[in-house]
Amino acid sequence: MNSRRQFLRAAGAAGALLPYAARGARTELSYPEVEARIARHDFKGLTKEDLGTPALILDEALFQKNLETMAAHSKATGIKLRAHVKIHKCPEISKRQIALGANGVCCATTAESELLINSGVHGVLHTCQPAGRSQIARTVALARRDPTFTGVLDDPITVAALEEALAAAHVKMNVIVDVFAGLNRQGCQPGENALQLAQKVDQSKHMKLAGMMGYSGGASHTHGWEARKKKSGDDVSAMIETAALCRKSGLPIEIITGGSTGTYNIDTENHFTELQAGSYIFMDTLYRRIGGKSDEHVYSDFEPALSVMTTVISKTRPNQCAVDYGNKALLRTTDEVKGRPGVRVDIGGAEYGMLLWNDGDRDIKLGERVEIYPSNLDTSVNVYDRYYVARGESIVDVWPIMGRAGAVQR
Repeated sequence: MNSRRQFLRAAGAAGALLPYAARGARTELSYPEVEARIARHDFKGLTKEDLGTPALILDEALFQKNLETMAAHSKATGIKLRAHVKIHKCPEISKRQIALGANGVCCATTAESELLINSGVHGVLHTCQPAGRSQIARTVALARRDPTFTGVLDDPITVAALEEALAAAHVKMNVIVDVFAGLNRQGCQPGENALQLAQKVDQSKHMKLAGMMGYSGGASHTHGWEARKKKSGDDVSAMIETAALCRKSGLPIEIITGGSTGTYNIDTENHFTELQAGSYIFMDTLYRRIGGKSDEHVYSDFEPALSVMTTVISKTRPNQCAVDYGNKALLRTTDEVKGRPGVRVDIGGAEYGMLLWNDGDRDIKLGERVEIYPSNLDTSVNVYDRYYVARGESIVDVWPIMGRAGAVQR
């Protein structure tokens, strides 16, 4: 499936908007032809100019560089990668991460877990405890289907309910205790409370205690590497102490999981055994602004590999133009225009975005394609249906984004 905006644009109209210089003498493909070629994986001669917009463009070389950078870090430090799926929602990407050494993936929802396991991905960790009859039933089904599936729990009520459901289904399941680490949305209290919960899991007949999780969500985007290091250390310290307490009590805490792209080179010092990084594969403008260990202004450890390609659809006033990338496509004023540092992004409406500049010589033409780096990967990716993998101007592959068939599948 394509983005809903792509379906609204006929090929003839899209071609008419292109500058003649951009079209040149090459044979233009109609919209149905492009779709037919994508369906049969025939990408020979397909370029960015053939695509409807807005469209997600993945720079193949930068994406691969990001994958390899994190894989090398994991190998050098010994901390495993349990890469987060919510960033990309694409089994093809998860499989590439695992091929480079990741020990699995983590998913934020039951549906994501189902979709990944249905795609043949193993080592799935669901990072939110199942609550309620439906979620627990689906979780038990996942454990039955894949013995490498792991869930998290932070409440004795859920421990009891899940144990009952597992017993009824004659299924066993791996469980990690979720401990508060600075983010108020979830996690049991560290110390004695978490110890008792871990003991309850360990004493159950159908759950295997695998470890502990603590996510310092506030640390991931803390500006400045030293400040981020302190924030992360402060937030996770009680969880780490709790893991030590559990081990001292004889509990099998093999896994300590958490962290983020922002703290990937900090979490090795916080005694994590695995890292739940996700954004590193693409990077967005907000992450790039938090500063890195070697550069306090720009987080340059990973490259911006994902952009939204747009078309200039109106240019009737000086120093501005409108593009077909608006609120519904998740445009934000913190987005950045690729290759045009003097151009800023502004809101234009549901289907419109504005590009503004002060220099009258910017010369952005009607019909021109402009690529824009998004501000928040999770939400932006969620409104598109596919990635167009680009090698320069050529499209070399198309990867579907899962969960676009309806609410149940998200």
